[in-house]
Amino acid sequence: MSSSGSTGLPPATGAWRAGDPPGRRQWFRPEAVLRLESGQELPGVEIAYETWGTLNADASNAVLIEHALTGDSHAAGDIEPGHPSPGWWDGLIGPGKALDTDELFVVVPNVLGGCQGSTGPASPAEDGRYWGSRFPRITVRDQVAVEVALADALGVERWAAVLGGSMGGMRALEWAVMEPSRVRALMVLASPAASSADQIAWSAPQLHAILADPNWKGGDYHAGGPGEGPHLGLGVARRIAHATYRSAEELNERFGRSPQGEGDPRFAVESYLDHHADKLVRRFDAASYVLLTRSMNGHDVGRGRGGVGEALSRVTARTIAVGVDSDRLYPPGQVRELADGIPTARYAEISSPYGHDSFLVETEQVATLVKELLGD
Repeated sequence: MSSSGSTGLPPATGAWRAGDPPGRRQWFRPEAVLRLESGQELPGVEIAYETWGTLNADASNAVLIEHALTGDSHAAGDIEPGHPSPGWWDGLIGPGKALDTDELFVVVPNVLGGCQGSTGPASPAEDGRYWGSRFPRITVRDQVAVEVALADALGVERWAAVLGGSMGGMRALEWAVMEPSRVRALMVLASPAASSADQIAWSAPQLHAILADPNWKGGDYHAGGPGEGPHLGLGVARRIAHATYRSAEELNERFGRSPQGEGDPRFAVESYLDHHADKLVRRFDAASYVLLTRSMNGHDVGRGRGGVGEALSRVTARTIAVGVDSDRLYPPGQVRELADGIPTARYAEISSPYGHDSFLVETEQVATLVKELLGD
């Protein structure tokens, strides 16, 4: 990942770029030009992905995991060259873990439009210039369509399970609706059938913060040097988002009204949000953040399918829809709608003070549910 160092100015983009260490990434390049829902074509697509375990002879042990907004393909493993963050589900993936890689073939792609190896705004187009503002708007269904091509290339006719949380849950759900015969089991964590007005409202100031940054430059900032990208706007967006990812109870209990320290005018909770903002601007791309947020806002599994109920009735996979009791971004009631609408589903709830992020934090509770999902 391009970087100017954790104490210096942040790079114009935190995207992975050709020439950076590849880490554990592999790449899939569809032969056909990707035709988007909008009717536009996206040539030269590459999808970065990582795998753990071995695909068995009849390809029946493959599991697809879908990451959240600022996640990537590095779901398991340590920090290493090419991977500035440890695996975001490391406690679940590996030998003897809930997603046992001695038995399963686990596949984690970086989403189309992302910035950690897959084609997105920070990628060069066929003319050699960065896509930037020219990158077309994409939908969750577009993202899944290219993953269908990836599954074909891997020889996976049917996933043993598809799992995802938050934005990843949107893609997991679309998989089960778009390709019901190709998903045996499904887990959607902290994710809705359609983004609500409240969720779109929370995303609006995040988008405005990035677009109002003078260094946004209409989305064409990727050739800039350190400090010349819209890192200030992206940092504000991250602060807003992170506050919705945790619960009020946790923030109050953890920080209260404590000051940060002598000589520092900030409250401790402000310093906490500043820290998360600084981390993100060094490993993510602002244009990808905008693009993916807009695709999440457009998420509606019932669009063009006769409504949410009709769409959910298409799912044939054994399903666990998982809510979080303290989630104020995607409240449990929205997840219950999935369980009520999918004929083969049951609802489960994670009990945690950590809010929306609980699907990443509460490893033991998630592991129990994963084992249930994968059981015969």
